Amino acid sequence: QVQLVQSGGGLVQPGGSLRLSCTTSGFTLDNYAIGWFREAPGRGREEVLCIASGDRPSRFRDSVKGRFTMSRHNAENTVYLQMNSLKPEDTAKYYCAAASWDCPRGPPYEYDYYGQGTQVTVSS
Repeated sequence: QVQLVQSGGGLVQPGGSLRLSCTTSGFTLDNYAIGWFREAPGRGREEVLCIASGDRPSRFRDSVKGRFTMSRHNAENTVYLQMNSLKPEDTAKYYCAAASWDCPRGPPYEYDYYGQGTQVTVSS
């Protein structure tokens, strides 16, 4: 059974950092592209970044370049989204997702599997 279970998130002040976790099961993580996207009222769904399997092309949303990074820990079946220098406009519900090998084309970017989402609120 495929699962992506997310943890982390919460409330942080502007300029702060948060780390989100996405623990996977039921598939070989190394063979999948992992994407993160977010949804906020009035803004719809935005892909934040997608890191493909191996050396395949990856992509980052311009507004998070230099602030967000993703690390993949295949032995633990877990990926982490490290978010630094957070801004109020980063406030959203964040989802991890998996697609076989390559980052999906789009928009819309359709993944094979999705996590349950976790709320990130950036506010003073």
